[in-house]
Amino acid sequence: MKTTPVAPADLRGVFPVPPLARSADTRRAIDFDQNARIVAHLRAGGLTRFMYGGNAFLYHVTLDEYDQLLGWLSRFEGQLWPIPSLGPSYGRAMDQARLLRRHKFPCAMALPSGDPRDAAGLERGLLEVAEAAGMPLVLYLKSEDGFGADREAGLDAVARLMQSGAAVMIKYAVVRQDPSTDAYLDGLLKRVDRERVISGIGERPAIVHLRDFGLPGFTTGSGCVAPRRTQALFDACARKDWAAAARIREDFIPLEDLRDAWNPAKVLHHAVELAEIARTGPVLPHLSALSPEQSATLAPVARALAERNAR
Repeated sequence: MKTTPVAPADLRGVFPVPPLARSADTRRAIDFDQNARIVAHLRAGGLTRFMYGGNAFLYHVTLDEYDQLLGWLSRFEGQLWPIPSLGPSYGRAMDQARLLRRHKFPCAMALPSGDPRDAAGLERGLLEVAEAAGMPLVLYLKSEDGFGADREAGLDAVARLMQSGAAVMIKYAVVRQDPSTDAYLDGLLKRVDRERVISGIGERPAIVHLRDFGLPGFTTGSGCVAPRRTQALFDACARKDWAAAARIREDFIPLEDLRDAWNPAKVLHHAVELAEIARTGPVLPHLSALSPEQSATLAPVARALAERNAR
């Protein structure tokens, strides 16, 4: 796997955020054979970065499972780049950091916290987590109050974490009805190098984020079903063929609409299985499975996207 420090050039591209397949029996153990099928599918589409976070339900894994997952990710070959996540609470992140320290990942993503927090406290906590893990962090900005109620203080804390080297990358995932109007993102990019910030909300805002804000890459969930198509979208953006990029993005909107309606991670988990990419098995508590009616609606959408990818 990639073990070299994260450089701006590493952020130019697509970062799939895959689901984590599990066995269908009562143990619900991580099924590494099926997860290898997902990775092989992504690699066949030209994708080499793998961000394991919310879509993998890492919020809910046990510490033993986390240790197993790190061992599997650390055996990725060549320059494949797996990015594990940790947290979101301070105590959980510190427990996981001790496991991360055994490996040579270039970075790990700090899952966004919904717990009581403020900018100064979260900054201090993330500095301690990065030190305990022996590696820098990816900061996951999912809401304007992610670093507490004081937005400006939060952005200043983010900037200091980046300047200190405790963080090397930002996943920006604040949802806007109109992503072209985003004062919070403007404020962030006045404080940090935009080459260290990737769009973190999939294909829907990716074109605007790359074209209007100059971000170097984007994450994808639905691209786990159609990696060739999401790579084609990035390639069109890279050559500034925005019309072609917009046409490619339309392939993803039906699945993205269902993800937004029913829970992004849960829908993706089932979509990967319904598209016959891998058997992903059950979702973990605290989520429930899709209803039979939802699965019946999702199946043709997932298969149509997979077929478009194959063509």
